[in-house]
Amino acid sequence: MPTSLDEIRQRLAAVRPRRLPAEAARHAAVAMVLREHAGRPEVLFIERAERRGDPWSGHMAFPGGRVEPGDPSPRHTAERETSEEVGVTLADAELLGRLDDQEGRQGGRAANLVISAYVYQLEKPALLRPNREVRQAFWFPLPELADPARHVDTAWALVPGAPRYPGIVVGDPRRHVVWGLTYRFLEVFFETLGQPLPDRWPPRE
Repeated sequence: MPTSLDEIRQRLAAVRPRRLPAEAARHAAVAMVLREHAGRPEVLFIERAERRGDPWSGHMAFPGGRVEPGDPSPRHTAERETSEEVGVTLADAELLGRLDDQEGRQGGRAANLVISAYVYQLEKPALLRPNREVRQAFWFPLPELADPARHVDTAWALVPGAPRYPGIVVGDPRRHVVWGLTYRFLEVFFETLGQPLPDRWPPRE
């Protein structure tokens, strides 16, 4: 597992992330925000508030959202959404790199949505101030994401009989399970570090 943010910085600088064409699709962006605490790296997660009609209601995620017409770039979107959702300003944070773009999916099907992820190092302490879109925000030790005891199977609660997917418990096991899109970004991140998570996805039919 990554022992320092310096190691993460070096690894991310050596890769060229995959970029999906977003001209014909909706575009969103998220920020994977890291910090060093008590001598080890931590990552910022949010628990989205439950909202009727929102397919990602209640999910664990990185701060982020849709690219708006006034956003000059997806990176700007990730930074704007992080400020709006948790009150953390990334203007002075170091951009460590970018992860492979992912295709958004709903209920196992493509959703005509491209999501970009940017990795930041936050050097100064920051007070987390979640807005109404976020139920809870907290830091989690990055190395513990690889702990097999935290790896579980989960299903999309909004789809009865949905297949189960790999997840990682990062808090209350009834609420704080990282899966789906955010899990896919974590897979890309750890693969970039040369320490991939185990392949736990169900076989595709």
